[in-house]
Amino acid sequence: MNATLLFVQALNGLQFGLILFLIAAGLTLVFGVMDFINLAHGVQYMVGAYLVAAFSTWTRSFGWALLLALPSALVFGLLLEVLVFRHLYDRDHLDQVLATFGVILFLNQGVKFVWGAAPLSVPVPELLSGSVEIANGLLYPVYRLAIIAAGLVVAALLYVLVNHTRVGMLVRAGASNASMVSALGVNIQRLFMIVFGFGAMLAGFAGAMVAPILSVEPGMGDNILILAFVVIVIGGIGSIRGAFLAALLIGLVDTVGRTFAPNLLRLVLDPAAASQTGRAIAPMLIYIFMAAVLFFRPSGLFPVKR
Repeated sequence: MNATLLFVQALNGLQFGLILFLIAAGLTLVFGVMDFINLAHGVQYMVGAYLVAAFSTWTRSFGWALLLALPSALVFGLLLEVLVFRHLYDRDHLDQVLATFGVILFLNQGVKFVWGAAPLSVPVPELLSGSVEIANGLLYPVYRLAIIAAGLVVAALLYVLVNHTRVGMLVRAGASNASMVSALGVNIQRLFMIVFGFGAMLAGFAGAMVAPILSVEPGMGDNILILAFVVIVIGGIGSIRGAFLAALLIGLVDTVGRTFAPNLLRLVLDPAAASQTGRAIAPMLIYIFMAAVLFFRPSGLFPVKR
């Protein structure tokens, strides 16, 4: 096992985990505060990527594209909340699942209609192009380091917002007992709108940041949504701290596991069998990890006290 390769994969896992956190943070707030299952949250990640692709073409600047994409993702999330999701809060979870799945199908077809089915590419901003030497002879892309830095900054700002502001106090109270918060005179519908819009903007920001390193295509948010749900289940529904730690753990388990699982299996299997078994087991490691966590902590690592 090469220590340099392990370090690089750990950085990749950190980057992947922070992207997951940006998506899961909004999802866990929506689920925890509103008790609303939003399968369409991954679509907002996709829309963020498409918005930054469109604005990049228009402005020829990734920075301006990102500045335009964030408020656009916020407005798009608020529009969905007003037109669709607001009417589902009092319905049971099955209705919410069916309706939000319909939103996924509609918006996946919508982006095909507007941008076509072919994948789009977003150039890496010139300021963040190239690589930096992080160890002797070890180069790492500057843009991936920028994603890590942006994710950590957003996580710190979100921590301050949730734990040290009045809005954050209301969000935490709503996650613990929404009916009591409403009885105390808080406009719970406005709180729900703020939480939903902010969650949509975070998901859009995640999509915008990965657009230069992944292809932007219809349905790109579907698989990431499953991992976001895994994050909030492991971290504890409604817990930002839990979502952050769970996202980092999942990112590391997935990235490092895919790289080193075949090598570790060679200790007990022949090389051909170890390679085949490792490739089969690697995609399952996240779910094995989730099962192990839930066996010992059924409510997640940091459940919200109710």
